[in-house]
Order: sequence, then structure tokens, then C-alpha cells
Amino acid sequence: MSKILKPVDSFMKSSNAGSFLLLFATALALIIANSPWSEIYTEFLNSEFTFGFLEKGIELTEPFYLWINDGLMAIFFFHVGLEIKREILDGELTTIQKASLPVIAALGGVVIPIIIYVVLNSDAETAKGWGVPMATDIAFSLGILQLFGKRVPLGLKVFLTAFAIVDDLAAVIVIAIFYGGDIQWDLLLYAGIILGFMAFLGVKNYFSRYIFFPLSVVVWIFFLKSGIHPTIAGVLLAFTIPATRRTTLDNFFDNIKNSVQSFVQEKEHVSKHHILKKEQVHAAKDIKKASEMINSPLQKIENDLHPWVTFFIMPVFAFANAGVNFSSDAELDVPLMIHIAVALIVGKSVGISLASWLSVKTGIAKLPKGVKFKHIIGAGFLGGLGFTMSLFIANLAFTDPAALSSAKIGILGGSFIACVIGYIILKIILNKDEKKAEVLEKVVKP
Repeated sequence: MSKILKPVDSFMKSSNAGSFLLLFATALALIIANSPWSEIYTEFLNSEFTFGFLEKGIELTEPFYLWINDGLMAIFFFHVGLEIKREILDGELTTIQKASLPVIAALGGVVIPIIIYVVLNSDAETAKGWGVPMATDIAFSLGILQLFGKRVPLGLKVFLTAFAIVDDLAAVIVIAIFYGGDIQWDLLLYAGIILGFMAFLGVKNYFSRYIFFPLSVVVWIFFLKSGIHPTIAGVLLAFTIPATRRTTLDNFFDNIKNSVQSFVQEKEHVSKHHILKKEQVHAAKDIKKASEMINSPLQKIENDLHPWVTFFIMPVFAFANAGVNFSSDAELDVPLMIHIAVALIVGKSVGISLASWLSVKTGIAKLPKGVKFKHIIGAGFLGGLGFTMSLFIANLAFTDPAALSSAKIGILGGSFIACVIGYIILKIILNKDEKKAEVLEKVVKP
């Protein structure tokens, strides 16, 4: 069994595994949507599912694809919120000097694609799609970068991660302000009161899953019914999670040392018997408790959620949203496809590269160690991988099925082209860097 599961375990631990799974889910959705099973696929996604207590009249009925887009994606955005908070508190966004380059690059990568889309698009019916090309899929872009292995400068990986996180934050703000419905302020007020209470508990460094998760569901429902997209609730809830350890490092060492000593003293018994003594059982529990307390609630939840987001939520979302039927009777909007694709490919690459160049030349920011502008250009094209985030915004922007299908084709096509260009640029650059390093190594060696 271990031999059978070993390849699966290795795949799950691979940093590229999530990207491959996303690609597989997308390809599968496209194949099914253009096969004899396309009607079954569409009917299943539009089938209504009800959760709640029917006998008590407490129920929530939504089509299956909305449970994915409003429910599962709220968990995804909760995870994004945890990442943003971690980066602000103890990451690449802690200081102005650290944050300046990725923040400015992200803003350039948001503004320029929007400008290109608005300039190209003259159709009032598709004008609301300006937010579609501003997003970057962090999982896919980092997955492509990881294909180059150790040849990629660490600073470039950090830069891409940081600007993608800032990009996500910008997308969250845009969704909250521009892609909501008619707002019911009373429901939003109730949600705000609960969030305020949870934030107070977070400030006091108190966290209990038995309090947090039930209240989170209530907040999510209030947002869902209020007109503000419920994924915003996920981000706000993430900021209420305490980021402080519940024990000191000295206490952690003392607890671990005392607990391990119980096993050392009874080493002979433990080695001969499968059943532990009562003292050792308690010692093992103390070790587990100490290990949990040295992790902040924020870090623990983020780590626990990561595999679920990577290997379940994102592939399911891609499968439910990437299935475009190319043989559909609906007339596709070719200009819309081109506008989105151009905005992703040109807008992202130019916006990120130009903003980075200007920020460095004006002295506002500095390039990370080992990173040159040519690396930034390659990373800029990878920023054009809108994919899941762009698909998500497209679902909010377009209500017409033909326009939505056209937008999806533009997103998939634009993301693919941007990915290929970015990969080729970085491959050429990194190959040259590697050859230069080999020549220098030969010169230095006697």
C-alpha cells in the first residue's frame, strides 16, 4: 500500500501539483462541455441544492454552481485574507521598503489592463467587464515559475508572490465596491456587529473554533443576502484571526523537554511494548498541545486550509466555470474575447514591468537580490495568467450567457498565451544566466 500511495504523496507535496490539477480540471470541463454529455454537465451545475432545517423553515436554496462560486470561493477568499494578513504582519509587506516594489507593480498590473479594456471596448453592454483582466491567478503563475526549479532567483519568487497577493487584495476591493447588488444595509449592519465582536476577541488573542466557525456561517449568510458578494465576508473574517502565539518559546521548550523526558526514562518499556503507560500517554498529549500552541491560530488555519484550497476548491471551481461550449447556438462576442485577451497579455506585462521600472528608477523601490529587469518582464507576462480570479469576476460582471462564454474564452486564451510568452522569456533568460555562471565558475577555478 505504501508503494502505491508513495507517488500520490509525492504529487500532493509537489509545488506544481495544484497547477497541474487546475489544468486537468479545466481541460476536463472543456471536453465535457463540448461532448454528448454537455447537457448533463449544464443541468447538474444548475440543479438546486438546499441546505438547512426544512422542518423549522430555515433553509438556503441555490444552484450548485452558486454553492461553488459563493460558498467554496468564500473559503478560498478567507485563505487569501489569511495570506494578506500574514504578509502585512510578518512577510514581504511589513515595511514600506519591502512592500513598495510589489505594491507598485501590482497597481500597474491592475490599472493598465483596465485602461486597455476600456479603450478597446465600445459596447455599453460589456462595459462592466473592465475588472476581468485585472486579476492574477497566484497558483498558476507560481506553478509555472516553479517549473524552473532552483534556477529562479529567490527574490523573483518573493516578488511574484507579493505582487500577486496585493493583486488579490485589489480584486477583493473591486468586487466589494463595483460587483455587488442592491445593498440591504440592515443585514450588513448585523454582519458588522458580529465581525466587530470577533475582531475584539482577536485583539484579545482569543480564538475558539466552536465560536468562530458558527459565527462565520452567520456572517456569510448575512453577506449573501445583503447584496455584497459573500466572498468579501471570507476576507474580513480572516482579519479577525489572531496572529499571536498562545505560548512563549521558553515555555514551549520546557514543556517539550519535560514530556520527552517521560519517554527517555521509560525507553526500555516503550521499545518492548506497543501500549504506553498512562504517564507517556499524557506526555504525548502535552507534546501535541505544546506544538499547537506554538503555532498562531492564523498560521495553523492557513496551513490546514492550504491543501483543501489547492487540491479541492480551486479545481472544483475551474471545473464548474471553465466549461465553454464552442458549438453553442449562442453567437459569441469575438471583440470581447480579443479585448480581454489583449488586456491580460499586454496590459499585465506592460503594467507590471513599467510600474516596476519607474519605481526603481525614481528610487522609490529596489530590485530584489539577484533579480534584473529582464526577470521582471518574464514575471509580468506570468501576471497575465488571470484564469480562476478572472473567471470569478467574469461571473459577476456578465449575466448574458453569450457574453460570459465569450469572456471565458478570452480569459482562457489570453492566460494561455501570456503563460507561454512568460515561460519562453524566463527560459531564455535563465538558460543564459546558467551558462554565464558556468563560464565564471571555470574562470575562477585554477
